[in-house]
Amino acid sequence: MKLEIVTPNQIFFSGNVSLVTLPGTSGMFTVLKNHAPMISMLTNGKLTYVTEGKEKDVLIQGGFMKIDKNVISVCVESLQ
Repeated sequence: MKLEIVTPNQIFFSGNVSLVTLPGTSGMFTVLKNHAPMISMLTNGKLTYVTEGKEKDVLIQGGFMKIDKNVISVCVESLQ
C-alpha cells in the first residue's frame, strides 16, 4: 500500500509501506493493506510507518487522513 505524508510546505514522504499507525482524535489506530475506505481527523502525536522492513516515527501536529484503494493520504499542519 502507498503512504503520502504532506504538509502545506512539502511532501515529507511518498512510498510503499506495510502498516501505518496514526494518532486519531479518538485514539491511536493502525491501517493495514486492504483497509476499508475511511477519513479521520488526526491530533498531535506520533505517526509510525513501516517501509522496507524498517519502522519510522514522525511527530505530527493535527490534520486528517484518507484511505482508499490502498492509498493513505495524510495531510498535517506541520511536523515536529
